Amino acid sequence: MEFLQFLSWACIVFTVGMFSTGLTDLKKMRASKSADNVQFLPFLTTCLNNLGWLYYGILKTDGTLVLVNTIGACLQSLYILCYCRYTNDKRRVTSQTLLAGGVVCGGWLYFSVVLPQGESQLAQLGLTCSLFTISMYLSPLADLMEIVRTGSVERLSFSLTVATFLTSTSWTLYGLQLQDYYIMVPNTPGIVTSLIRFFLFWRFASVNQGVPSYKLIEI
Repeated sequence: MEFLQFLSWACIVFTVGMFSTGLTDLKKMRASKSADNVQFLPFLTTCLNNLGWLYYGILKTDGTLVLVNTIGACLQSLYILCYCRYTNDKRRVTSQTLLAGGVVCGGWLYFSVVLPQGESQLAQLGLTCSLFTISMYLSPLADLMEIVRTGSVERLSFSLTVATFLTSTSWTLYGLQLQDYYIMVPNTPGIVTSLIRFFLFWRFASVNQGVPSYKLIEI
């Protein structure tokens, strides 16, 4: 029980820390009054992911999931609002946000109204959240291949890579401790992709010694 509590706090601290990396982009958008060179979709997809896991945590009565994803959804909403304010492409951003809102409403109706309450409801929601999380972890693979081709890691954030590794490892162990494979399995790709990034940093570090370590675009 003590180890589970330790993992719970580790998940909270590391995940909130990872979500907070967006504050750097928010600060830069406010300072420059522009959303140029900042990607919008990571904020939107992460918010959707947070809302899905929040609902899963409520159904499972898991306080760790509920707390982490409530904070995450609030932070991502803040980033989205800030981006909407400073972007020049408000039509595209608005349409994508409305589409995401439609997905949330449709998902809520399906899992709350169509599906009967019980194990089937929890299992289908867990599977959906797991697949969405896996797709988010695997989505940067094309960018990683580009980094291998160019030999430049200037688009990678080392601090974000460390945060992702610690977060994924914490949730994998937390899910293993609970014997909840919907939590454990989707976080395993996060560990793998983080290790790949660490290797790329080690492999190409000497090539990029004169390049600043920060970035605007998340990978």
